[in-house]
Amino acid sequence: MPELPEVETVRRDLLKVLLGQKITALKIFSASIVKTAPATFSKKLKGATITALKRRGKLLIIELDRPNLFLLVHLKMTGQLIYLSPAALITGGHTFSEAERKREFPNRHTRVSFTFADGSHLFFNDLRKFAYLKLVDKEALDKIIASNYGPEPLDKNFSHDLFAASLKKSSRSIKAVLLDQKVIAGLGNIYVDEALFAAGILPDRVSKSLKPAEVSKLFKVIPEILKKSLKYRGTTFRNYLDGRGRSGNFSKQLQVYGRDGEKCYHCQETLKKIRLAGRGTHYCPKCQK
Repeated sequence: MPELPEVETVRRDLLKVLLGQKITALKIFSASIVKTAPATFSKKLKGATITALKRRGKLLIIELDRPNLFLLVHLKMTGQLIYLSPAALITGGHTFSEAERKREFPNRHTRVSFTFADGSHLFFNDLRKFAYLKLVDKEALDKIIASNYGPEPLDKNFSHDLFAASLKKSSRSIKAVLLDQKVIAGLGNIYVDEALFAAGILPDRVSKSLKPAEVSKLFKVIPEILKKSLKYRGTTFRNYLDGRGRSGNFSKQLQVYGRDGEKCYHCQETLKKIRLAGRGTHYCPKCQK
């Protein structure tokens, strides 16, 4: 699943082509993907103009010129946003195979399509049908954010004291706590493993057992790693492409994630992989305590 750096990269790239686009037509191919009544979804979006494309955690938020109306987009595991015009094919999300690159749109994985006033199109594709689109008003959006998303680690108001308090009160593993979107928004398996390695903390440590110095180190390295990944346009393993249809390059910078059985770059110890918090978890048994 794309995490904060990947979703933010997609947002930045698609913003360049979607801002100011007026929706003149749309077609729903898979009603289960749309979490709003299809007739209402179509009626409210037709004629609307995109005014902003924002992000909260892994959630994309499309703002429109219609009063009190927002389109939520979550790519989940295999979602794609495909912008197609006579001059460009721009893709963000799940990767294309070579055969898919040559395929016309819409295709069998297209769940919703949008047509804009200039003749360009946006296709929402999803292989596994876990992704979704949903229309909400401001009140509903605020409730969704308040009940599901904690602080943004790249926000200037990201608070050490609040972060420390969240870790101190939990008896779960530190891995599980960092994956909790209500504690910190946007982190997933890749960046939690990388942050714990950078902080020298074993992923199965009980969260409240961390010493103040360890909490401070973790608080420091999380945004550092995310910013570095953004610089490299995210991490690609199986199914992420940035908003220009390119693989992310941060995979070459990974210290532990996906490297189980290989040697640690720092101490030459063999890296391990365990199952923790429902996820494959990678760590160095020597560098992390």
